[in-house]
Amino acid sequence: MRALVTGAAGFIGSTLSERLLAQGADVVGIDGFIDYYPRAVKERNLSGLMGKPGFRFVESRIQDADLPALLADRTHVFHLAAQAGVRKSWGRDFEIYTVNNIDATQRLLEACTKVKLEKIVYASSSSVYGDNTPMPMREDMMLQPVSPYGVTKLAAEQLCYLYHANFGLPTVSLRYFTVYGPRQRPDMGFHKFLRSTILGEPITVYGDGEQTRDFTFVHDAVSATVAAGTQGIPPRVYNVGGGSRVTVNQVLDMIGRVSGRRPLITVDSAQKGDMRHTYADTWLARTDLGFVPTVGLEEGLAAEYQWLSNIL
Repeated sequence: MRALVTGAAGFIGSTLSERLLAQGADVVGIDGFIDYYPRAVKERNLSGLMGKPGFRFVESRIQDADLPALLADRTHVFHLAAQAGVRKSWGRDFEIYTVNNIDATQRLLEACTKVKLEKIVYASSSSVYGDNTPMPMREDMMLQPVSPYGVTKLAAEQLCYLYHANFGLPTVSLRYFTVYGPRQRPDMGFHKFLRSTILGEPITVYGDGEQTRDFTFVHDAVSATVAAGTQGIPPRVYNVGGGSRVTVNQVLDMIGRVSGRRPLITVDSAQKGDMRHTYADTWLARTDLGFVPTVGLEEGLAAEYQWLSNIL
């Protein structure tokens, strides 16, 4: 496999790049170091990759890159680059999301029409579902995102479909459900909760804490992503969930156990765009990709706690 990984300096992208490299793939990683969180965090993510045989890194936004040159000898594309964050996607920042999530995806897909690829795997999000979806969430349900971020991720999914329908591109989309673990972005809930617990600072809980999420350990998400590159059936969309659906309050109890410290909690109002519940039906991913999550939530939280303890 000769893979192009977009967003290769990110949380999931760097972990995926390491997995592909370990499995013998040749990997070109690209990342524009968008300033959503500190550059130093992404450089740390890349530290285990830089200089390794079989890995080459290109610093560029997708919109500015020489895509024909990058794609010329590639067999697979894993498109993880995106502007992340539900709560930041409102108002004036919305253009940042349309540029980096929709425009960038269109330019990448357009460039892919000029080469022959075995698979293009797009990293989507459970944010495309919204709040009016029965549980568990199935890929064929009506989609009504409740955040601008979710709208842009769904738009990029639709671009993948239309480039398959019109140009025959072998596109597959994965809807990740709240991925966590070592290298998790500093704006994400578990990172903030664990960091605050380690430092003895208060944790802010939005709403009543009874909202639920289906949490997916990063190595399980990466396993599904690699499998999609070899076994995914275009133009299908697959849910990738860890099967660990719990409330935020239950997560805080687990954090207390893995850290041996009682978290300090403050309560704030629910945030616009935050979904109340998520829970993935992963039958299709199990059937086509052989996807079976292997890491339970408390075990995964302990791994993220250990990683974060070592870098703070």
